[in-house]
Amino acid sequence: MNISAAMVKELRERTGSGMMECKKALVEANGDMELAIENMRKSGLAKADKKSGRIAAEGVIGVKVSADSKTVVMADVNCETDFVAKGDDFTGFVNDVVNALLAADVDSEEQLQALVLANGQTVDETRRALIAKLGENITVRRFQKFVTVDGGQACYLHGSKIGVIVELAKADAELGKDVAMHIAASKPMCVSADQVASESIEKEKEIFLAQQEEKIKGKPADIVEKMVSGRVNKFLAEVTLQGQAFIKDDSKTVAQLLKEKGNSVVRFARFEVGEGIEKKEEDFAAEVMAQVRG
Repeated sequence: MNISAAMVKELRERTGSGMMECKKALVEANGDMELAIENMRKSGLAKADKKSGRIAAEGVIGVKVSADSKTVVMADVNCETDFVAKGDDFTGFVNDVVNALLAADVDSEEQLQALVLANGQTVDETRRALIAKLGENITVRRFQKFVTVDGGQACYLHGSKIGVIVELAKADAELGKDVAMHIAASKPMCVSADQVASESIEKEKEIFLAQQEEKIKGKPADIVEKMVSGRVNKFLAEVTLQGQAFIKDDSKTVAQLLKEKGNSVVRFARFEVGEGIEKKEEDFAAEVMAQVRG
């Protein structure tokens, strides 16, 4: 059967695939458009499975707050290269995922993967099709969603690599953005000192005592205890949101800022692209040499 340019164009528009791939699919399907699409989807799933083990440590953080400021979502979507992360196909997928999360009741990875996007396909189906089209492993690594009745939500996106969402006890968009910006820059562990794990505090005490071993020799126990307590308090100020100096005015802590505004932070989440992922070290010289040697 003769495969016309119009048929190839239609298949490209419907699948987003390259011209030669579309022509090949139509030839194999003997001009049957629907069969060609089905075969391309099957092929795409196979390609996605093959790429699933590849490290995806680049990507984009997506955030969005609902119109009434009662719901906020954040998603960390990863790919293999920054080039793909900046492309319209990838960023469009991130936006679609974030919009779907904002509208749906989702609290698990399984529910996320089954979530239907605006294109009528699930997150996982769309992700696999995108892998086939772009040639890189793509994952929706994690997401976070806050919903409040009495408070307010805010978010901040630093470029596309760091995202923060914040829930305040009372809605205040300007304050929420300032606090979220502070969290993006200062990376607190938690909101307040009472939320710091006891194991972390004990570890800090051990480190301090090891560092000050010579200085504390022969000192009374109560003096040593005061020194340790001072170090713990300093540590808590460094790692808690309330204890940190506010980045826009370091003459006050975030706790003092919140008190001035008559507000408080209920919870927050901070995502950074690639954090916690062990990236593969590429040795391009060795790779070229291996190719030369066959």
